Amino acid sequence: MDTQHHNALTHALAGIPGPVPPSGVIHLAVPHTSRFTVVGNHLAQHAELSLVAIGIGVHIQSLPAGAPVGIKALAARFPEGEARIGCALRELEAHGYLHRTRVRLANGRLVTRTVFCNQPGAVPVVPAAPPSRAPAPAVVRGPVQVPEPAPVPEPICVPEPTSAPAAPHPPVRLPSRTAPKQPRRPLPHPHALTTELRQTSSALLADLRRHAEGLVLSEEDVEELVPGVAAWLERDATTDAIRRALTTDLPRPLNHPARLLRHRLTALLPPPLPGIHDLAPPRRAPVTPFQTCEGCERAFRSHDPGHCRDCRAQYWEAA
Repeated sequence: MDTQHHNALTHALAGIPGPVPPSGVIHLAVPHTSRFTVVGNHLAQHAELSLVAIGIGVHIQSLPAGAPVGIKALAARFPEGEARIGCALRELEAHGYLHRTRVRLANGRLVTRTVFCNQPGAVPVVPAAPPSRAPAPAVVRGPVQVPEPAPVPEPICVPEPTSAPAAPHPPVRLPSRTAPKQPRRPLPHPHALTTELRQTSSALLADLRRHAEGLVLSEEDVEELVPGVAAWLERDATTDAIRRALTTDLPRPLNHPARLLRHRLTALLPPPLPGIHDLAPPRRAPVTPFQTCEGCERAFRSHDPGHCRDCRAQYWEAA
């Protein structure tokens, strides 16, 4: 009772002329009477086109003239995204099925004109005018009058009207991309390169490869960079501080270690330590205190008590 018997399909298969293949697809072909499109097997069975490109090609071929077939219009119709649809259109364009050209209209607008060829290479690719369809003649089949389906007309290829060439634009002078390079700052030098500074600087530079494998310097590089390290030591920078400044955040890969150390010794040079007097708080200017006038009791500034300016003037006039 639970087994379904497809009697209609069995009767339909029995009516197929010729032997039925034991495996693979079996075609049950029913003639179309309306809404059909003739598609060549060179497109439907193309060996190099993807399945998405074949499907979009069949869909475009079934559309009427003037229908939008851009990437956004197809992406709004099908679940495939714009990226896959764009790749499929480029496949059709590479194999001659699709041709897209930029055309300037009479009003100056630039539009994309799309031409789809159902047989690539059969006719020259030019924009086609919309074909006119004649009414389908009626064919009598038995007692019922059934209209014969009209064949899909081939696109009529007409030459595209050539527009007048646009006037050439004057050449635009672009600014040069090669800006003048700034001169390289010289490596800092100490005021006096003593023997102790030279030995300490050489030992610090030669020891850098223990802390960073990429900082392997030659003897010539060490001799060249010694004055820069000596300038740091002269400014009371400790060896640990210099080592951290030279080995932190190294680029990968490190192609020119001596050039990198020269840049850091020059660009990161600390200023000299300030002296004790430089760190002393600024001295405030002396402030003259207020006094109360012994005559009018007004306040006035003076180091000694007494009378204000007005009272002193009155006393001088009276005297």
